[in-house]
Amino acid sequence: MAERGARSLLSLLCLTFLYAATAVAKHADKGTAAQPFSPFWFTVEPQDTLAVRGAPALLNCSAHSDAATPARVEWKKDGTFMSLVSDERRRVLPDGSLLIAQVVHSKHNKPDEGTYQCVASIDNLGSISSRTARLSVAGMPRFTSQPVPASVRLGDSQVLACDVNPDLVPFTHWEKDRQPLELSARLVQLPTGALVVSNASEVDGGLYRCLVENVGPAKSSEETPLQIVPETGDERKLEFLVQPAAAVIKVVGTGVLLPCAVTGSPTPSVRWMFGDKLLEESGGRVELVGGGSLQITNLTEEDAGLYTCLADNSNATIEAQAQLTVQVPPQFAKRPANIYAHESMDIVFECEVTGSPPPTVKWVKNGDAVIPSDYFKIIKEHNLQVLGLVKSDEGFYQCLAENDAGNIQSSAQLIILEHDIALPSSLPPSLTPNTTDHVTPGSRGVAGTAGPAPSAPRDVVASLVSTRFIKLTWRPPAEPHGDELTYSVFYSQEGTSRERVLNTSRPGEMQVTIQNLMPDTKYHFRVVAHNGNGQGESSAALRVATQAEVQVPGPAPNLQAVSNTPTSVSLSWDTPLTGNGEILTYKLYYTDKSLGNEQDVDIGSQSYTMTGLKKYTEYSFRVVAYNKHGPGVSTEDITVRTLSDVPSAPPQNLTLEVQNSKSIMVRWQPPPPGAQNGEITSYKIRYRKGTRKSEAAETTGGTQLYQLIDGLERGTEYTFRVSAITANGTGPATEWSTAETFESDLDESRVPDIPSSLHVRPLINSIVVSWTPPENQDIVVRGYTIGYGIGSPHAQTIKVDYKQRYYSIENLDPSSHYVITLKAFNNVGEGIPVYESAITRPQSVPDPTPMLPPVGVQASVLSHDTIKVTWADNSLPKNQKITDARYYTVRWKTNIPANTKMKTANTTSLSYMVTGLKPNTLYEFSVMVTKGRRTSTWSMTAQGTTFETIPSSSPKDVTVVSKESKPRTIIVNWQPPSEANGKITGYIIYYSTDVNAEVHDWVIEPVVGNRLTHQIQELTLDTTYYFKIQARNSKGMGPMSEAVQFRTPKTSNLPVKPGSNQPPPDNFGTAVGKPGTGNGENHILVIVIIISVGAFTIIVVVVGAFLCTRRTTSHQKKKRAASKSSNGSHKYKGNSKDLKPPDLWIHHERLELKPMDKSPEPNPVMTDTPIPRTSQDITPADSGLDNNPHLQQRRNSYRGHESEDSMSTLAGRRGMRPKMMMPFDAQPPQPVISAHPIHSLDNHHHHYHMGSLASPTRSYLYHQGSGHLRPHACATPISHLDRVDSTESVRNTPSAEPLPPATASSQASCPSELLADPEGSYHGSSTTEEEPSYSTNLPPHRPAHPHPHAHPLKSFAVPAIPANSHPSYESPALPSTPLLTQTGPPSHPHVVKTASIGTLGRTRTPMIVTVPNAPDVPETSKMLEDVDSSH
Repeated sequence: MAERGARSLLSLLCLTFLYAATAVAKHADKGTAAQPFSPFWFTVEPQDTLAVRGAPALLNCSAHSDAATPARVEWKKDGTFMSLVSDERRRVLPDGSLLIAQVVHSKHNKPDEGTYQCVASIDNLGSISSRTARLSVAGMPRFTSQPVPASVRLGDSQVLACDVNPDLVPFTHWEKDRQPLELSARLVQLPTGALVVSNASEVDGGLYRCLVENVGPAKSSEETPLQIVPETGDERKLEFLVQPAAAVIKVVGTGVLLPCAVTGSPTPSVRWMFGDKLLEESGGRVELVGGGSLQITNLTEEDAGLYTCLADNSNATIEAQAQLTVQVPPQFAKRPANIYAHESMDIVFECEVTGSPPPTVKWVKNGDAVIPSDYFKIIKEHNLQVLGLVKSDEGFYQCLAENDAGNIQSSAQLIILEHDIALPSSLPPSLTPNTTDHVTPGSRGVAGTAGPAPSAPRDVVASLVSTRFIKLTWRPPAEPHGDELTYSVFYSQEGTSRERVLNTSRPGEMQVTIQNLMPDTKYHFRVVAHNGNGQGESSAALRVATQAEVQVPGPAPNLQAVSNTPTSVSLSWDTPLTGNGEILTYKLYYTDKSLGNEQDVDIGSQSYTMTGLKKYTEYSFRVVAYNKHGPGVSTEDITVRTLSDVPSAPPQNLTLEVQNSKSIMVRWQPPPPGAQNGEITSYKIRYRKGTRKSEAAETTGGTQLYQLIDGLERGTEYTFRVSAITANGTGPATEWSTAETFESDLDESRVPDIPSSLHVRPLINSIVVSWTPPENQDIVVRGYTIGYGIGSPHAQTIKVDYKQRYYSIENLDPSSHYVITLKAFNNVGEGIPVYESAITRPQSVPDPTPMLPPVGVQASVLSHDTIKVTWADNSLPKNQKITDARYYTVRWKTNIPANTKMKTANTTSLSYMVTGLKPNTLYEFSVMVTKGRRTSTWSMTAQGTTFETIPSSSPKDVTVVSKESKPRTIIVNWQPPSEANGKITGYIIYYSTDVNAEVHDWVIEPVVGNRLTHQIQELTLDTTYYFKIQARNSKGMGPMSEAVQFRTPKTSNLPVKPGSNQPPPDNFGTAVGKPGTGNGENHILVIVIIISVGAFTIIVVVVGAFLCTRRTTSHQKKKRAASKSSNGSHKYKGNSKDLKPPDLWIHHERLELKPMDKSPEPNPVMTDTPIPRTSQDITPADSGLDNNPHLQQRRNSYRGHESEDSMSTLAGRRGMRPKMMMPFDAQPPQPVISAHPIHSLDNHHHHYHMGSLASPTRSYLYHQGSGHLRPHACATPISHLDRVDSTESVRNTPSAEPLPPATASSQASCPSELLADPEGSYHGSSTTEEEPSYSTNLPPHRPAHPHPHAHPLKSFAVPAIPANSHPSYESPALPSTPLLTQTGPPSHPHVVKTASIGTLGRTRTPMIVTVPNAPDVPETSKMLEDVDSSH
């Protein structure tokens, strides 16, 4: 039992192994083998056939296939399958041909006539369709015209008519005397059936009739006699018996007969023109038959064109034209190719065809027409694109091309493979590059079994959804089973089963953007991963809808334009495929291509006929649809040329030149371009002898503008006129012009004789030469050659016309001996010369005496580039009125540079305005007078220096470098502007972290004098700054330089010196009392320091006030008055324009105010300047310090800083006039944020007084070095001041965060160590909304730090020390922008002194200032009174 169980188990294992091996083998076979393409094509296709009623008709068709099942052939008639099951008259033969046993055709029943097409099908494979063939049934013979009795003169031509149905012409022939007539070069049957008898002889007489046979019962015309009569010699009018049709259309390879038979006497000659060339017979392919008809066999495309039959005799010329069009049946330049593909791919079947007219192409799949849709598209004119393949797309696709000359077809097979079957290694040429990308990675090799495929990608989401595209992202599969994963995204529109695929561009990429989607449409997306083992699992379908868009109409499709007449074009178009709502109107734009100006017209329908256009002119048209949302997308321009017409004007400039006794040369110019109305194909010259009415004519090519008319009679008058010819006909002719031939021909076989006489008449500067022609008038004279020169006649040569008899030789020297020669010439050469000599007359006018030079030359400078030069002329009357033709020449130059050229100008007045000068440049001027040939010497010089103007170029070579060992300090270097336009008095450096910021948001650093370097300190580490520089002269500011970028270092490893006021970055938050960032001891230390410093400040202020009140001597008062004047707290006497802003910084030592240039700006507006920095190298400029020992000691305790001026252009743009200087402590400087000036602060407009301490903004500080207003860091209440006295412009934007009320201790103490100057806290009206602002409900204090998320350059408003009891309003310190000093003791004590406000004899202790907000108060004259009353 155990053995049986073991054997059973072993057998089961073997079977399992065999099954698995078989499955693997089958899978491997399946992966390596692709279904081969099936050969399937037509060996025979039906051809156009002419059938006879009652007779059988056969349409051949046969298909070849390698399939086991033979192809089944069916027939279509007029696009519908024929039902032949019970049809006894029509049946399909075994080879597939269609046999119609008996053709039925009557007037009202034509069941067999039509278009036929055979369709071959193989089950489970597909179908193909043949070309189409036309079956025509010959009608009943009917004669529309029959031969009539006629006579013909010997040697002349005659035509016997026999017009039958066009399709019966091949069945028509002629009989003479009841015998078949043998055609020849003399006897020609025309395409209409008529017979032409040319060069008639006696044998041509007889009875003629035409017969129609082999199309049923024979039918003959009436029998008519042709009589031969002798030639009498009388003149007969030249006329056409038959002429070619105006338009003839033939297919390439066939033949054509263009009839042209003429009668008249004298016997005319007939010749043909092709275009503008005479057509000659060539090798039997082109020959004249029937006395003048043109026969061309085996037509080619080059034979197409305009043919003209010209018949002329000695009396007249007549012509007839025919336009031959040669059509070319369609031919394949590129046939569609078989394609392997996978489902969801995109493929393109290519099909290129040629032919004339251009063929139309349609596509057929398995015998059914392909209708263009979202997934089947015709691209690049003829190619078929199939998007998102599905299995049902397999089969045979055919490209059918058709034009008027024929039709052809070519087929290709599409096989869709399973995804685990590899595509061929070389992709079919019909795959586009876009499709190549769509070949799934897993299908490019044999499906492997070495390992598992990846699992489904995870978290497929639409990260970006737009109206016409969606961006998908996902995470890799949980089980990738490989490293190099690629992904395919399959997507389909909701409601359709057709899915498309898009692959990632590189391995590992987990996002893709699907383009060309429809707006407001739902799509399904899924993602599949591929590894080396093949395609993995698909993710779950993700349903996403594209966004709706306010749709304006798309382009109107199928825009077509056809010229109907020479002055009109008919246009039509279809409704746009995309649009949102009803189309309200269309706007048609049209452009005359010769002029280029576009015009438009509104149209309410989808068609329009544009009239009033120019003839034979190219126009371009485009259409724009309008809906309620506005204009839509314009169509592409289409170009159409209006039809040509006969010229509307005659040729121009007709001239006649008699050549000899028998010929006249006719010359002309084309009609005006606007009157040609088409391409000029030829010109017709008509001429007649004397007053005779009979005319002769000659025709030239379209580009030939002359014609030699020869064969004329001697001594006879002829009249000529010329007309232009287009394809539409002959235009108007010129007026008749007359010329007379010579009586006898002149001889031009030898040179002319010597002229019979030569006479000369010398003048001062010229010699008049006259002559008579040679005595022998029988030799042609074409012209005369005059030679002359001093002592030799060969220096100069002049040729004149043969009609001319005199000539004036000009520009000769006076009192000079000239030799003159005269020779007649013709085409053979020059004849014998005749010589003469003459001496020109002497100059009779003596050299003019020089005139007196102008005197009193003055140069009056008017502007930076204009100087007015005035002078007097002593040669004029006393009233200095100019009455003659004299003029003055002014010249000027500058010596800088030394090689400057002299410039001159002429004038007829006693002054001249010289413009275009360089600013600030010294010029020298002098004047000269000219009268006729007399001139004066140059006058004495006058000098003038143009005024200065603002620099017209920016400083050059701006560079920024970091200072060694100080990473937060940079050095800016530059060179002066190349066009300073005056002495440079200073520069302004602008810098910001945002290169695109408004100019008033940049921080400025003024630089005084002509310094070319400057340091900026306390910049933020690891921050990109941008720097610009302006130059200033006495007239204002020049343009800014381009922004220079500099990034500060990332870290600073410099230790903080003991006693430094700059806190370490990591202790900054603790230094200002921020809880949570330090320990409890730091909090206690901060409180102790604040109380100590406050008490110390109060003591110092009280002692200082006591000392100041005791200084009452007059000497001390004068010194204090001088000190107050320099500090700006003095109230100036006099008018308002002398007032200076007062000193409003309570905790400072000295403040200097200097008057600057006036500015017209009335309103000062200050704005935040967010970049912290400290100006350096500032020295006090107040000499009053040296006279006060206390102030001298105080000054020495500060670092030396250089005063920097505000610039006038800056004042013009931003309004800061006064220059302000502020001393600094000798300790390392506090970080400062500069206030950025915006508008002018003219002294006569703005006055800062005590009222400004209680203004709606805050106390103002003047920072020495930047000259900017800055708010006081400590507020002091002053109860008796009225807030309405404030005139500053403030923001009314409410504060973004409420502030806690300050504690009593914080109000009572304001240590000088904490007076970090928060520059930029004054908010002008131009600040942005996100900046801090003041509101009427604000408490009197603001936190000293910016918002924790604020930009590192944001400004701060009224910084003060927040109370520790309100931690919720504290924010982390910014190490790169410290605002307050450490709480540690300073290295030496400060001497604090308040600003003097009011009388000189009093001092005031620091007071807390509340900071309310108030609405803007417009500045009025009342402010001047407020200033006076507050002091």
